[in-house]
Amino acid sequence: MIEFVQKIPILTTVLSGIFFYVLYQHWIYKQKPSYLFWWMTGVLCYGLGTLTEAIVGLFGWSEPVFKSWYILGALLGGFPLAQGSVYLIFKKHTADIMMFVVVAVIIVASAFVILSPIDYSLVEPTRLTGKVLVWSKVRLVTPFVNMYAFVFLVGGATYSAYRYSKDSLYKARFVGNVFIAFGGLLPGIGGSFTKFGYTEVLYVTELLGIILIYMGYYTIRKDKTISIYQVQTAE
Repeated sequence: MIEFVQKIPILTTVLSGIFFYVLYQHWIYKQKPSYLFWWMTGVLCYGLGTLTEAIVGLFGWSEPVFKSWYILGALLGGFPLAQGSVYLIFKKHTADIMMFVVVAVIIVASAFVILSPIDYSLVEPTRLTGKVLVWSKVRLVTPFVNMYAFVFLVGGATYSAYRYSKDSLYKARFVGNVFIAFGGLLPGIGGSFTKFGYTEVLYVTELLGIILIYMGYYTIRKDKTISIYQVQTAE
């Protein structure tokens, strides 16, 4: 059963690639708005992260793949998707400042991950976990980034769902944001299990997460009502 679960990231990667292409087409159509750029980047990072998991499941653990996974998954995580929501909710100047602060933190932390020695006594052949990093304090950065992602991806979608729930005319946008909120929450739940060595839970929640986020995006995109966010009005 565990061997089967370890192959799930292959499917997640494929679905993320398709979703990325859909978002790229939308981004071009909408004349390259910032919020779509970050959603597109978020789905790309999501897919690259699950690609590293797929590689480990197929070919086994390696240091370059592990460090790529940690940077893409633990450090970047849901940040790009959350940043897309930030560009919807806040003025561009404010969103730019927030973006630069978090990106700077991620760049510094990524450098420490790349430079950190590996405790090979803790390495498992087909399982990824951050506990193998000798410079373990770098892992203290991940809660900060994850909280940012939670507040603005899950919280942003929840806030939007609440606002849309006030008028039955916006039922589709309400449902779409509920899908996105749950989809953004699931990988975070799965990621908490990796701290206890249950990486396979993350693989399942990542798959469910990207499916729900796409369902939310598709539901909102097909709706013909006007968005509450000025930058999103021209669908």
